[in-house]
Amino acid sequence: MRKNIVAGNWKMNKDMAQTDLLIADLKNQEQTSNAEVMIAPTFTNLHQSFNALEDSKIEVIAQNMHFAESGAYTGEISASMLKGVGVKTVILGHSERRAYFNETDELLAKKVDAALANDMRVIFCFGEELADRKSDNHEAVVKNQITNALFHLEAPALKNIVLAYEPVWAIGTGETASPEQAQEMHQYIRETLVNRYDEATANSISILYGGSVKPANAKEIFSKPDVDGGLIGGAALKAEDFYAIVNAF
Repeated sequence: MRKNIVAGNWKMNKDMAQTDLLIADLKNQEQTSNAEVMIAPTFTNLHQSFNALEDSKIEVIAQNMHFAESGAYTGEISASMLKGVGVKTVILGHSERRAYFNETDELLAKKVDAALANDMRVIFCFGEELADRKSDNHEAVVKNQITNALFHLEAPALKNIVLAYEPVWAIGTGETASPEQAQEMHQYIRETLVNRYDEATANSISILYGGSVKPANAKEIFSKPDVDGGLIGGAALKAEDFYAIVNAF
């Protein structure tokens, strides 16, 4: 049975005091769905967030990590450092990391391997740009991103992989992805997994949608059979909005 997951990516938002306030608001919300709930604060606030939520069902996760265990990588964070503050799940391959920090599929494969070697769970992000969608090349782009970064793994390793499809063209562009378009791509992703592995493996992997999910559209998006949850950006910064999405299942 696939898990429903709603993960809030806070990106480079919220200082220490603001993090405390948002976490207090989150703890006051009522959850009526059975979805797994995660939040990804910035690195400097991971420890305080973990401590504040230790008695909660909300899991604190990281936005990124380096592939090396240690070394001369100024400004980077390793898997063991994340685990040292209680973090066991990391987002890798986010579209902003790819676009602004030139992260390649080959680099991401190394990061995935490092996370799995440290018994961490990975939320692996991928998705096409607007030009890819308009040229009808979106399926090929997505297939290549998954293949290059993940398909060297054997099926048992995928138990610690969650996929997150981000149609980059539908985030902050004025373009809108319909729930039907989300389902179409999620179905294609699952078929790609079937072709590489098998149906049982493909049907065990949660695939999240990361295309501007909001309280107003979450229920319709989450009703699609191959959409197992959401990777939430802006709406994750308001507790009521975030839990309206969590409870949309």
